[in-house]
Amino acid sequence: MKIAFFGTKPYDKIWFSALAKDYGYTIQFFEAKLNEETVSLAKGYDAVCAFVNDELTKKVIDELVNYKVRGILMRCAGYNNVDLEAAKGRIPILRVPSYSPEAVAEFAIAMYLTINRKTHKGYNRTREFNMNINGLMGQDLYHKTAGIIGTGKIGQAMIRICKGFGMRVLAYDVYQNPELDVEYTDLDTIYEKSHMISLHCPLTKDNYHMIQEKSLKKMRDGVYIINTSRGALIKTSDLLEALLKPGKIGGVGLDVYEEEGDVFYEDKSNEIMRDDVLARLVTFPNVLITSHQGYFTKEAMQAIAITTMENAYVLDKGLKMENEVVLPD
Repeated sequence: MKIAFFGTKPYDKIWFSALAKDYGYTIQFFEAKLNEETVSLAKGYDAVCAFVNDELTKKVIDELVNYKVRGILMRCAGYNNVDLEAAKGRIPILRVPSYSPEAVAEFAIAMYLTINRKTHKGYNRTREFNMNINGLMGQDLYHKTAGIIGTGKIGQAMIRICKGFGMRVLAYDVYQNPELDVEYTDLDTIYEKSHMISLHCPLTKDNYHMIQEKSLKKMRDGVYIINTSRGALIKTSDLLEALLKPGKIGGVGLDVYEEEGDVFYEDKSNEIMRDDVLARLVTFPNVLITSHQGYFTKEAMQAIAITTMENAYVLDKGLKMENEVVLPD
């Protein structure tokens, strides 16, 4: 089996090369992202392996089908960047539904702790031997209220962590888990009561820009917002306006950004940042932005590689595809 691997980074080769040999598969690593301009590289391959910032539009799907590519292997849990309607019944899409929920949840709480206690600012000060702690005051997490939106495996891991800090936890999910020991409520209550709101839900057409002007107005003053899920859950322009209002937003931690496709995972340090919104965001002292690294642990990378190659195996052998993304009829 020959696999065209798009959006390759050095760490991908470390984890996938050895596994591919074990399975007897050949991987061709391409640095380019999969999109309408690069899809021709997939010609002659049995499968393509894609990531969160690849663009699997209808045109890309059509070309893959024309090239007789047998399947799309998503080395991630999300698939909002795939035109599922175009793929339905024509080419299977397999994903990694779970790799390390704890990795993302631990990163989310780390972002909250960082912007709350301003450890990044303290670090920069002490490197210059400025030991003044003025302006670095945070607040206890103990007895504060955490609002967790999305109670899948990552959301559940985040709930456990927040309870460990002695926080009250409110949760919202379209599909509530009756076995989960958590206080489910509606979104308005989450917005109104939570000191910290953390997003752990997939991006759908129904929750696109769920955090926007109206929901931000409902939130208590000084709220902290953490997003390690998908950037388009937040309408960034409305978030910017809220950040300009004194005291409204305590802090924001973003590991994702709605226009991250051409920026994240790339070194832009020697270029002029042409994304004006992102350029403005990084100027706020209470905003912490990272480049979609929440999942990035050894354990998670190993799990992603193993599941992806297992998905390739079942595709190759015509076995039942447990991790196939299936649209309802």
